[in-house]
Amino acid sequence: MHGELSGGLPRLTTERNRIVRADSGESVRLRGVNRSGLEYAEPDERGFLSAAEISRAEIRTIVQDWGANIIRLPFNQDWVLRGRGVWSGEDYCSALDQVIRWASGFGAYTLLDLQWLDADRTYGGERNFVAPLPNSESAGLWGLLAARYLGEPAVLYDIFNEPHDRLPDDPNRLNREDGTQYPDSRYRVTAAEWQPWARRLIAAVRDINPDALIFVSGTDWGYDLRGMPMDIPHLVYSTHVYPARGRDWAGAFGSLASQAPVFAGEWGGTESDLRWGRKLIAYFDRLQIGWTAWSWHNAPLIVQKYAPTSFGRIIRSSLACGA
Repeated sequence: MHGELSGGLPRLTTERNRIVRADSGESVRLRGVNRSGLEYAEPDERGFLSAAEISRAEIRTIVQDWGANIIRLPFNQDWVLRGRGVWSGEDYCSALDQVIRWASGFGAYTLLDLQWLDADRTYGGERNFVAPLPNSESAGLWGLLAARYLGEPAVLYDIFNEPHDRLPDDPNRLNREDGTQYPDSRYRVTAAEWQPWARRLIAAVRDINPDALIFVSGTDWGYDLRGMPMDIPHLVYSTHVYPARGRDWAGAFGSLASQAPVFAGEWGGTESDLRWGRKLIAYFDRLQIGWTAWSWHNAPLIVQKYAPTSFGRIIRSSLACGA
């Protein structure tokens, strides 16, 4: 689209362990929120954005009132490729376009996050729709989106949400990046299983858009970045931090931040986690780690009808302090 969605935002790249502007080398710390909904909201008679209740006014509130310079936007692979019901894949991509345009118009980047592979297959647990690894269509998906957003510096790429062990009640085998499947007895997902997939998805984007800024999650539901960095330039390594993941922040992601750009693609808590949240923000600030808090729209909530929750007040206060 050659910049028409990007509102003049500069292209970002990396230098050593920082995200920087490609034109000036100035360090940029990205901080904002996740705006979920488009990965699961069944389109209504007005389409995908209406069903997900995403509006221009809401994006303005997130960016201008709260001070976010990035919105992480979870999406659904199947709906990009095939649409949903009477609505086509192009209709769905147009909804993504609209959020990107709104966000960039107010001054924020959009991080496209491959959150769900589809809305019909579960992967064990209580209606768990988050797959442990990508599938055979994921590289084609990213090739399609890389072509669509070629020349759009406002668009950043989070290639797969949360690599994780296959759950005990997940009936689906783990997928290899070469199109085959692991034996039914295989449940573990470590860096050895995830990184070949990451390489394939990175290549799918970069073969078309070599300047794309790509975010790569860790294992253990995104948390654990041990085994990174990869020998591929200009990557950002994304951790997902929640109270249940433990407190070895240095081992899981903090130590890596001295070598490579680290970002917290998800983190959040509830009213009982306020002290934990303040400590985590202080840790992010000390290491200059950027982040997108979870979530503007889904529990654990940041807002309720635009009013910040107790945890949301921590997020808003931190964003108000600037980078």
